[in-house]
Amino acid sequence: MTVRRWVFLALTLVVCGGLYFGYGRFYGKPEQAANAKGRPNAVPVTVMTARATTFPVVLSGLGTVQAFNTVTARTRVDGEVIKILFKEGQTVQQGDQLARIDPRPYQAAVDQATAKLAQDQATLHNSELDLQRYSTLAKQDFASRQQLDTQTAAVAQNTALVQADNAALDNAKTQLDYTNIRSPITGRVGFRLVDQGNIVNASSQTGIVTITQVQPISAVFTLPEGQISDINAAMQKGAVVATAYSADGKRKLADGTLTVINNQVDASTATIQLKATFPNADNALWPGLAVVVRLPIQTLDNVVVVPQSAVQHAQQGLTAYVVDGNQKAQIRPVEIGEGNTDDVVITKGIAPGDRVVVAGQYRLQNGSTVAVNEASNETVGRSARP
Repeated sequence: MTVRRWVFLALTLVVCGGLYFGYGRFYGKPEQAANAKGRPNAVPVTVMTARATTFPVVLSGLGTVQAFNTVTARTRVDGEVIKILFKEGQTVQQGDQLARIDPRPYQAAVDQATAKLAQDQATLHNSELDLQRYSTLAKQDFASRQQLDTQTAAVAQNTALVQADNAALDNAKTQLDYTNIRSPITGRVGFRLVDQGNIVNASSQTGIVTITQVQPISAVFTLPEGQISDINAAMQKGAVVATAYSADGKRKLADGTLTVINNQVDASTATIQLKATFPNADNALWPGLAVVVRLPIQTLDNVVVVPQSAVQHAQQGLTAYVVDGNQKAQIRPVEIGEGNTDDVVITKGIAPGDRVVVAGQYRLQNGSTVAVNEASNETVGRSARP
């Protein structure tokens, strides 16, 4: 029993020793592991040579597409809808007839006003003839001054009645015209809100159909309040191009122009609202669609640009690894300027010609030996291009 116990203990020590040395060989820190000649193994990293270049400053904001104009066509008279003259989803022009209300009561009112006008016009004409007679008789002293004044007043009274009749006739014709519901704008109609045969009222808030103008169309988006001065400066120089992308920022949808900066900052979010307008000839933008709007506001010349992955956040601030001529990685504090989702401008800490580590930093320490894989500079600034 004692011999077996010693044999088991010896085998356990052998296995543990093998695991320990195997782990140290394959998982130990590469900068501390030694090769066959006793030198530390090189850490594989990807580097990019920093160089001075131009960098377009592009602001990006998430927003929502809005119709340029939205109108709900409503009836302005009471009556039965006798005809629907549009198809849901079709594009209508300003002035196109959308629906028709039963016009018979309003046509009757027009006829009545026309008859009343004719009656009062005849009375006025007779009064004017009488006035002419009294004027002639008064000159010959066959009519008194009072009779002449009375007839003059009668003419004035009948003239006023004719004017009132004209106004009543115009109102009756207007009411009749309201039985033809027309589109106030050019746009696309939505779902029908009232069916043929229903009774509608001018006081009702329910319309016939909603029309949205989508050519042109607008997008409202937000940007941080700190960028207001840069945007204003860009607008003072001329029109600022606005480009709309899909919500994930990958697919370009339309080009337009920045048109409006809201007149106040939202204090709760420290953002400012902006509106851009797009021709939208291909209907790529639709009301309610979420988009990313990008504004190229300026271009920086002769600046050092590196990928965002090259800059690390450490306790002492922002840092980056630079590979020296001895293939050693040296950590440097850096300061950054403008940036985008892919790249950032380095204002201090890296000079043109420095080889900056852009991948593999997580295995590095200051002074680590590296095995370099050179990256192309062609990708720098790709997301900044509008």
